[in-house]
Amino acid sequence: MTRLSEIMEKQPRLLSSKLFQRHRQFEVVLNRSVLAWKEIERNRKRSSGISSVSETAHSHAVQVCEIVAVCKTEEDNHDDAKTRSQKKAKQLSQVYPHAFTVSYVRRTRQHQWRCSDVTFHCADQALCEQWIQAISEQLSLLTNRPKNLLVYINPYGGKRRGKRIYEQRVAPLFRRACISADVIVTERANHARDHLKTEANLDKYDGVVCVGGDGMFSEILHGLVTRTQTDHGVDQNQPDAQLAPCSLHIGIIPAGSTDCICFATVGTNDPVTSALHIIVGDSQPMDVCSVHHHDVFLRYSVSLLGYGFYGDVLTDSERKRWLGPARYDLSGVKTFLNHNYYEGTISFLPAEGDTGSPRDKLQCRSGCHVCRHKPSSKDKQREVSGEKEKSEKDSSGWSVIRGKFIAINAASMSCACPRSPKGLSPSAHLADGTTDLILVRKCSRLDFFRHLLRHTNKEDQFDHSFVEVHRVRTFRFQPLHQELTSLEDLNETPKKNSFSPMCSGQTTYSYSKAHSSWNCDGEILPHAAIQVSVQCQLIRLFARGIEEQQCVFEDPCTLWGLEPSTH
Repeated sequence: MTRLSEIMEKQPRLLSSKLFQRHRQFEVVLNRSVLAWKEIERNRKRSSGISSVSETAHSHAVQVCEIVAVCKTEEDNHDDAKTRSQKKAKQLSQVYPHAFTVSYVRRTRQHQWRCSDVTFHCADQALCEQWIQAISEQLSLLTNRPKNLLVYINPYGGKRRGKRIYEQRVAPLFRRACISADVIVTERANHARDHLKTEANLDKYDGVVCVGGDGMFSEILHGLVTRTQTDHGVDQNQPDAQLAPCSLHIGIIPAGSTDCICFATVGTNDPVTSALHIIVGDSQPMDVCSVHHHDVFLRYSVSLLGYGFYGDVLTDSERKRWLGPARYDLSGVKTFLNHNYYEGTISFLPAEGDTGSPRDKLQCRSGCHVCRHKPSSKDKQREVSGEKEKSEKDSSGWSVIRGKFIAINAASMSCACPRSPKGLSPSAHLADGTTDLILVRKCSRLDFFRHLLRHTNKEDQFDHSFVEVHRVRTFRFQPLHQELTSLEDLNETPKKNSFSPMCSGQTTYSYSKAHSSWNCDGEILPHAAIQVSVQCQLIRLFARGIEEQQCVFEDPCTLWGLEPSTH
């Protein structure tokens, strides 16, 4: 990222003044991109009796695009009254009675943002108004910022805190930024989806915001994408259809039991941080996978499609919803001990070009260069031609793998979360038109445990002989429909009885059902045979991706030379 010092040097000053902040004098400078201020200290050299102006360490800078708002400060609201004695505050307001407050984004730990205020005082009312007008004019040029939002709140998700989180932590920030919001508190499952599909007047909004978890986001996603395809006359039931991208951005205020999508796109599950990303108008494109069974559309997915282990965990957890989020832990242990595997055929179209590899250690971050390249027309032709040709390795580039799998996962993003900081596929990208297909073949329970354990540490979870990963643009899965495996497999596996020790090399398997279910972003699909196509950059979020490092700029005192003040 370009340093602010370079920006200050290249762009002319719009305004520069000596103003007071908390009884100290600051040189305040504004140009088209940066607002900066540094403290001015008067030092008297006793030997010569000459006073000089010197810079101190109290220097600050903020990008204009990260200013939330600017307003005139009334005397009773001066921040000095909160931190100084009433007497000193009164003295300052008498000498410098006019003030304005700038609210801006301040980065804290672990990708969290906070809204901070700085108040500047001056003696001249005209100068105060000039500063307010100058900053306001620069903010008005930021056309990416939303002015009108449609907000859906799930009052039942997570710990039922969605409504309170919005009213106490998000709505005040929206009001400060002069954002108008129409709020709908959902009353049933798929309320938001159905409202977006048919009733909502989307022409009056700049974005749609969901307050809830991943399930609530899925509702917004399906409602908005379906509405967009209907408006553009696109048939969602056609697996090879090129879907129309959504024009409205989606914002996520995390307030659910699982907030993996927010974590993977922002780097933290913090409502204030997400609200500030919405306010400044950040934009992060995101791929969406369309899932079909033959020529029938099933669902959209943006994070994880999981068959086998993750499908069984979700299926079992649905019977234990009364346990709350703890049901996932219990079902996970049960599914791990059952140690089922499933037979089937997976065929896929490998990604080519500048998409990288799932094992290249190149993580998707803010400004990712991989996500800037969309698939070529050649890739799309290969997808269509692949509909007609099926072979082990045909001329259209499709690959076919048959086998016995404990888990088949398609990760369209890293799927990172607090429990798994790297996620299922650490190098998966948000908007490169691909998904990472992870195949975990039949193995011992101990080996599978080692694989799962690596999701919580820094070791390569793909570095196992029974795990393979492919970056693909589309894939199909066809389960083996026989109720039982072959006689040879039955002979090599003991009858289903008790569980074997975890550390044993002997492996037991369950044959209680012919196939598993697909876990599609936390929802169970009704069919096991599916076709998945990646729709590149179909939606955009109010986010910017995870920042590589905290964007704190060095040497703020070098942002400008000691030029004469204009005021």
